[in-house]
Amino acid sequence: MKELTFQELEGQQAELLPSRETLYFGTDYSFNLAAIDATNTSVALNAASLWSNAHSTALQGITVVQQ
Repeated sequence: MKELTFQELEGQQAELLPSRETLYFGTDYSFNLAAIDATNTSVALNAASLWSNAHSTALQGITVVQQ
């Protein structure tokens, strides 16, 4: 992968993403609820030998509950 030059960087464009709202709850109340739970776990194993490769497995999960 080559390095990005200042000319290429100045030519880049970005735009804001539209806002996202949680689901509205109730008729007389003005509050939104969203319970978010995120987890990251990883396990690595190296067989205790010099200059060996280590293998790793990683899992990610995100749960969103809107009420």
